[in-house]
Amino acid sequence: MGTVTAVPGTVTAVRRYPVKSMLGEALTAVRVGERGLAGDRMFAVLDAAGAIGSAKHPRKWEPLLRCRGRLTGPGAVRVELPDGTALSAGAAELDARLSDLLGRQVSVSDKPPEHGALERAVPAYEGGLPDVLRAKASLDETGDLITSGRVAPGSFFDYGTVHLVTTASLRRLHQAYPAGDFDPRRFRPNLVIDLPGGPGFPEDSWPGATLRIGEALFRVTVPTPRCVVPTLRHGELPADPGIMRTVAREHRVPVLTLGPLSCVGVYLDVLEPGTVRTGDAVTVGTGE
Repeated sequence: MGTVTAVPGTVTAVRRYPVKSMLGEALTAVRVGERGLAGDRMFAVLDAAGAIGSAKHPRKWEPLLRCRGRLTGPGAVRVELPDGTALSAGAAELDARLSDLLGRQVSVSDKPPEHGALERAVPAYEGGLPDVLRAKASLDETGDLITSGRVAPGSFFDYGTVHLVTTASLRRLHQAYPAGDFDPRRFRPNLVIDLPGGPGFPEDSWPGATLRIGEALFRVTVPTPRCVVPTLRHGELPADPGIMRTVAREHRVPVLTLGPLSCVGVYLDVLEPGTVRTGDAVTVGTGE
């Protein structure tokens, strides 16, 4: 085991998103397994063309951010629609109501399609998409320039199973754009770590390290590239295109072999399952 150092901070928020690209729920404690937080991204909305519902393509899927998913039991999720109606995931009525909301036939599923497409609108700002993907973008039926990829095999995750942001990074971005509301919910993290002190991007030094958070042990994999989602309306949080323009200007960092990308937060893999609670301390290790 490598050396460890205590981080003078705590878990200030724990969140999961039972339905991909819908609003999620705040928790005080959650069991974390090898595939992430229990109940996270259990379901997704699929359309007849095989696309997986993701607000990364706002013109097709942004209305999902007006809905909220809540775990009500093992494998059971209720979806609250914009008018307040709550229906169970898997119910035909929910599929019909979401089809009306999105303007095309969709259904809610807990079975990731083998060849489901994950579409992303190409952002106008620099660092929002690797150049190699931008060169392959094409116009779709909505008139948006998009790229198309896949979710992680056998799941509805884009990449990492757990996503973390720090309050220090959000304070740093707010300094650069005081009019912006850098509420962490815009970035859809599972864990928010409060690091008192000066603003900065402390997680930039974490990839490859381990994090002990509560009972669980994680390995930090890569910075989290950001798309247009933080600029969109999230519940009572208004749309704000200045959010990602600020990230693109202030924090573009290398990600794997993809070049410098606009990033906030880091992805984590789970090394040891366990329960994570708000208020838990965080310890950073140099690895094994």
